[in-house]
Order: sequence, then C-alpha cells, then structure tokens
Amino acid sequence: MIDLYTFTTPNGRKASVMLEEVGLPYTTHKIDISKGEQFNPEFIAINPNSKIPAIVDRDANLSVFESGAILIYLAEKTGKLLPTEPKARYAVLQWLMFQMGGVGPMFGQFNHFKKFAPEKIPYAINRYEKETLRIYGVLDKQLEEQEFLGGDYSIADIATYPWVAIYEFQGLTLNEHPHLKRWVETIRERPAVQKGMQVP
Repeated sequence: MIDLYTFTTPNGRKASVMLEEVGLPYTTHKIDISKGEQFNPEFIAINPNSKIPAIVDRDANLSVFESGAILIYLAEKTGKLLPTEPKARYAVLQWLMFQMGGVGPMFGQFNHFKKFAPEKIPYAINRYEKETLRIYGVLDKQLEEQEFLGGDYSIADIATYPWVAIYEFQGLTLNEHPHLKRWVETIRERPAVQKGMQVP
C-alpha cells in the first residue's frame, strides 16, 4: 500500500495520476499547503524539504519525496511507463528532467507573479510569461515529430501534463502551438488522468 501526501497543485497531480496509471492501491493524505501543513513535524519526517508530493511505500518500508523521483520509483516498481532499453529510457528521462528543471520552475514563477504575488511586478510577469511561451514552443516542436514527449506515453508526459493543462488559468492559449494542444487533449481523455487530476 502506498501513502500519498499531496495537495491540489500541478506537482501534486503528477503522483496521483501516476498511481492511477500504474494501478497501485494508495491512500491519500491531504497536506494543505495554504495552511502551512507541510511544515508539521510529521510531514517533515517524510520530506525534509517540506514540499508535496511525497509517498511512503509501506510494503517496502520506503519513503520518497520530489515528484520526479516518485515517478521513477513507481515506474520501476511496476515496470510501467519507463522503458528499460537505454536509448528509449533516456529519451523519456531527458524530457522528465526538462519538466523538472524548466517547465515546473518557470511556469510556477509565472503563476506566482501573475496570480499570487502581493505586488504586481510587470518585469517579473513579462519575464516568466515569455519563458513559459518559449517552453511551449520547445514542447510543440517535439510533439510535431511524435505523439508523446519521449516516444510512447511515459512518466515524461505525466510530469508535464498537469503544468501545461493549467494554461487557461494562466491566461494563455495553445492556439499557436497546435501539436501541444493536441497532446493536452489526448492526455486529458485518459481515464487515469481524469481520476488522478481530482486527487485530493
């Protein structure tokens, strides 16, 4: 049994979508970051960085934090959504790392400065909006050549989708990125994605 500690953010959605895709039973524990629950000592014992998501695999007596590490762990545990052949494996892992190092941080800063910052700073908003749109272009170009980011549907898509899927919340459109739009619409129809995006 997996214990999932999560909240309603794109990073949190990655883990729940993955758990639904691989079919592992799990129990959800809501960590309300708007109330600072991520700083409770019980959660810090699981993730010393006080960020969601995190999981505890009771069967293996193992806890894992950082969303990318969680996706890799669950993929290797189940033998799903991460190839073992080196060329295919690194095709997926490089796009997973692109999400973790580019998509998540840049989109997250754009969200913060545009939606949540107490002071509207035009320079910051413009900087991160331009970078978000640049990343849209990188993803769109990749998806022009193949259906999913790493070839077949994989943890790279699961990691990236929750961040791109909020484009309307960000006040953006995918009309100029038709391949990315097609990808979003395709993934959105997956039953496991629909279920995982509702957790918690």
